[in-house]
Parts: sequence; structure tokens; C-alpha cells
Amino acid sequence: MPSDQNHEIARRDQLFISTDPSLLDLPIIHEFLANRSYWAPAIPAETLRRALAGSLCFGLYDRDRQIGLARVVTDGATFAWLCDVFVLEEYRGKGLAKWLMESVMRHPSLRGLRRFLLGTRDAHSLYTRYGFRPLADSTRFLEIHNPNIYHEAKHSDVNAS
Repeated sequence: MPSDQNHEIARRDQLFISTDPSLLDLPIIHEFLANRSYWAPAIPAETLRRALAGSLCFGLYDRDRQIGLARVVTDGATFAWLCDVFVLEEYRGKGLAKWLMESVMRHPSLRGLRRFLLGTRDAHSLYTRYGFRPLADSTRFLEIHNPNIYHEAKHSDVNAS
């Protein structure tokens, strides 16, 4: 049960969604992202801890067990980036990702933003139902992308010892 009812933003029987950072289960989140996600393989736990601390996180819970997450990096006024969205495999197929996304999109801190971005390899049908579309002009966006950074950091730590 959330410690502050203001953080609980949705409930369905024993399932609930909360933005209470004290409820986030770093070991569960880390295990999923580091070992089962395509977007953050081998992410160090400390890097993830810092990322969670600097984000608006929507935890999805079955009683006291975290079963999903949506993380939003935002200034709360003009821009947001949706990332690290997942529901544990045994809970999939029950509409929970949709419920999680509905909760994200309804959150007062994320209304009226000029730009809300995300990246996905395989969940376009989920996100388009909430208004996400391909970039209107991809020539305006640039990136520095190092998809192997966590693997490289792990190997440089080993080589430094």
C-alpha cells in the first residue's frame, strides 16, 4: 500500500499504479532492464538508481510486488521523454501496459507539453493509440548514441583492476 495516497494514481483491485519513489524496487527494475530489455542491456545498478531519482516514475504493483514501470524524464513544462516502459512477462496480455500508459498520459505534470518523445523498436501500436507519431521532421533532431556504453564501462572497470 502506498505510504502517501497522493502518489497512488490508479487502482484495480490489488493492482495499483503509484508515482511514490519510495516504492520503486530497484532490484526488480534492474534485473528486467539489464537482463531482459533490448534498450538497456547491462545497465549498472548505480546508473539506473540515478536515472530513477531524476525522473517521474510510474510503478505498477501487484499488492507489494513491483510488476511494471514507465519512466518519464521531464522538465514538467515543455518537454518529456518516455522510457523504460515494461510489464513483467507473467502479467502481460491483461491490458496493463495500456492502463499504465493511460495513467502516464493523464498525469497533471505531463499535460500541455510542447514535445513528448519516446523510442521503441516493437511497441508502435501501443504508443500510437496515445497520440505518439513518427517525428514530423527528423532532420531537426540529432543524437549521440552509444548503445554499448554499459558493456564498455563494465569491461573498462575489469581492465582497470
